[in-house]
Amino acid sequence: MFNLTPTVRNLLIANVLFLVAQQSLLPLLTQIGSLYPIGTPLYYPWQFFTYMFLHSGWGHLFSNMLALLVFGPRLEQLWGATRFLTFWLVCGVGAGLCYDGVRAVEIYRMEQSQREFRQAPSGPDYVGFFEKHLPEASGYQDLAVALDREPQNQAYIAQANREIGEAVAYVRDSRAAGMLGASGAVFGILFAFAYLFPNLEMYLLFIPFPIKAKYLVFVDIMYELYRGTHRVPGDDIAHFAHLGGALVAFIALKIWEGGSGRERFR
Repeated sequence: MFNLTPTVRNLLIANVLFLVAQQSLLPLLTQIGSLYPIGTPLYYPWQFFTYMFLHSGWGHLFSNMLALLVFGPRLEQLWGATRFLTFWLVCGVGAGLCYDGVRAVEIYRMEQSQREFRQAPSGPDYVGFFEKHLPEASGYQDLAVALDREPQNQAYIAQANREIGEAVAYVRDSRAAGMLGASGAVFGILFAFAYLFPNLEMYLLFIPFPIKAKYLVFVDIMYELYRGTHRVPGDDIAHFAHLGGALVAFIALKIWEGGSGRERFR
């Protein structure tokens, strides 16, 4: 049975209420509260805080809140309510900063590829743009073949430039560019749990033997790193937000730990 501590309980309630508001009372909350790339039309500074209380649906919310419910209470008992809440928020905001930093680099590279294509348009480069930056895209192959067959055809070149421009705008400026969810903060909690209780054995569904917390989190982080650097079509998970939450958790733990050992956490 779960040991529900006060701050964990309040975070669960807050996240449920926010999702209800998103779906029933204030749908605009998703747009103004999700985290968008810095400098784009839909970005607002408060999104680094609000995005972690918003979710795409009940399944998304359930997975994050289940992790909070499993790993959070023990940390709250160890640290107390104030430090636990501070840690949760710091990891969430830090994960958003890491994610937006990675997104800024990705958008810059995408815009650079766009400029290079404008300077020297070709069918292979047109295909390469989408394969590199939007692997989930489809329907561009016919134009690529036509442009490769007639590389000086201005109509084909104009259409290719237009579609690349629309792709860049979609990634950078559209409503679909927003990121939301408590996963970054959750990964901070997971990392802290494994750091403080590394040898605690845990039982997982579908795995008939216990796994130590340090191995469980290590495998999870390696998986996120692999998926973040090897994008596949249809993967809309913010892997670098997860990794950012774990990184910020490590930094926060080392700062709190200081030079006096783990007693500083108590």
